[in-house]
This record gives sequence, C-alpha cells and structure tokens, in this order.
Amino acid sequence: MQPLARALERRGYKVINISYPSRTPASAEMAHGIGAEIARLAPEGRLHFITHSLGGILLRVATALGVLPVERIARVVMLAPPNGGTELVNKLTSRACLATVYRQLAGPAGVELGVGPTSVPENLPAVSFDLGVIAGSRSVNPVFSALIPRPNDGKVSVSRTVVSGMRDMVVLPYPHPLIMRASVAIEYAIRFLETGAFQERRRARILSGEFRLAL
Repeated sequence: MQPLARALERRGYKVINISYPSRTPASAEMAHGIGAEIARLAPEGRLHFITHSLGGILLRVATALGVLPVERIARVVMLAPPNGGTELVNKLTSRACLATVYRQLAGPAGVELGVGPTSVPENLPAVSFDLGVIAGSRSVNPVFSALIPRPNDGKVSVSRTVVSGMRDMVVLPYPHPLIMRASVAIEYAIRFLETGAFQERRRARILSGEFRLAL
C-alpha cells in the first residue's frame, strides 16, 4: 500500500498505513486490534479508508462488531475485496493434506474467507457507508485462476467482490497482488474519496485535516 500512501501524501493528505498480522489470529481478533489502533492514532473525526483484499473484510467486521463506529467512516475504497468470500479457499481446503498446508500459510482468517455457511464475509451485513469497489480481472496465477469463476484476479472472482450497499464499482485488468500499485487504480481510489464516484461528477475538493487510512 506504500505507493498509494505516497500518492495521497503528495496531494497533502495525512495517511495512517495500518498493518496487521494476517496469518496469526482470526478476523474478529484482528478487527478488534485495528479498531484499537485507529482509536489510538486518530481518536476524533471522520475517516476515509482504502483497503486491499482481507483489509476490506476486516473493516466490515470491525463495524459489525462495533469496535469501529460506522459514524466515523466517510468514504471507503476496497481493492480486490472478497466480499462474497472466494471459492479458492474451498478448493484449497477440500482435502485434509491441502487444508493443513493452507491453514499454515493463510492462518485462521484465510480459512474464514471461503464460500458457504461458515464464510465470514457471507455472514456480514450489507455495508452502510459510502463504498467503491475496484476489482481485478487479470491473473498471474493460471492454476488458481482456473479454480474460480472468471473473470477473476487469480484469487477472487469479480462477482465475489460485490457487496450489497456499495455505491460504485470499476473493474481493471490487474492481478490481485498488484492492483494496489497500479497508477490507474490509485487515481480511481483517490477520485472516489474526493467525489464519491469513480467517474468524475463534480469538482473534487481536498479537506484539510482529513485522514486517509489504508488497511
């Protein structure tokens, strides 16, 4: 997320780039940690968020649990979010030997991103904040890409990035691990934060003192 953070800083925004131990705890525990970190670093005011992949799910979990008041959220851009889970997790945990390896690599939160009754994303409520989704449609992993519906970014299908309540969406030809570095994705993300849409509908304004958070 560093290229995105630098692009925001060049425009005069204050950026807090929050990291989290994605391979160790479950999503609820990480969401609590993120909520506490936000309260410590930015205790007042409304906040904009730009997330990538699991970060978008953690933001939704944090609001669902109440550890991040939804009233504090202004606008959100999610890059390649598995808002409906991903079939890839189901495929990679379908056999005991595969499941063991996957759990070691992805951790508890990674297992929770599957599709079905135990899927954390599928059991979350619709979003209640202004959300724009940027999905990827190109893959650098043909094996993974073949395991999930097309178009996809190698980890999440475009259809699984959709979530009820989102305001806008754009699909770009980039793979899952690289989409946050693409200049066009960065420009789209900033445009949504400033205007509430990916296509410019009104003159963008920069509000001094606002935070742009990246997860």
